[in-house]
Amino acid sequence: MSSVVNKLANATERESSETQALIADIRKALVGMRSIAVEYEKDGKSDKASGRSTLTPKWRSPDHVMLLQVKQLEKAALELVASYEDCACYAEAIREVPRAYQSSDQRTDFEKLIEAEVNKVKGASSTSLENHPLIRQFREAVWKVHHEGQSMPGDEQEDIVMTSTQTSLLNITCPLTGKPVTQLTEPVRSADCRHIYEKVPIMHYMKNQRPPKCPIAGCPRVLQVGRVICDSLLQVEIEELRSSGPSAPSAENIEDLADDEDDSNE
Repeated sequence: MSSVVNKLANATERESSETQALIADIRKALVGMRSIAVEYEKDGKSDKASGRSTLTPKWRSPDHVMLLQVKQLEKAALELVASYEDCACYAEAIREVPRAYQSSDQRTDFEKLIEAEVNKVKGASSTSLENHPLIRQFREAVWKVHHEGQSMPGDEQEDIVMTSTQTSLLNITCPLTGKPVTQLTEPVRSADCRHIYEKVPIMHYMKNQRPPKCPIAGCPRVLQVGRVICDSLLQVEIEELRSSGPSAPSAENIEDLADDEDDSNE
């Protein structure tokens, strides 16, 4: 690898890490907005159950006010998810710059190079904002306040199954310790295959295995010490999994997702 590519790799890694930190902050904000929306919905439900709003004009009733506030939060969440996706595309695109860079006698226009990579990432994405998993989580949380155990209007059974397995985490247990990722003391994740491990056992594993292939069954990736880290999003995603409680994805569903990811990486 040339010195130019090395410098590019280091620079893009720093830039990507900073963007990931921003993405993590956006995720935290979305979780907070979802919690507030649920509280608004609960307040409206309490007012309706107590009959406190029966003599109040509908447009001024607490229930109606809460509904408007929830809708405003959902609109803000949609805007925030749009920013989240832009940042995620940029972070992914910036990591591809060293591979896309080609040495030339001409001066490289890195702005155009990055723009081209961003467009590639966006072109490969088929998720609309309305169907984005984070928006889906927002709406489901609000819906469950009044309709626990019921599917949302317009849902097909296939959609319900798919939604219940959506997660950013490829594995929910450490392959070396068997502990759930929500119970790991120092969770780390491979920047290449995205699998999660307990830090001390995986570092010991990499030191003693030659080559240190990812211990997840079927994963072909070879681990590198500098690329098995606690990235800025990992703790946020683990906390989201922890807070999802009984609706958290099962190990079998996660394994299916991991198999799909491994197939795409081969």
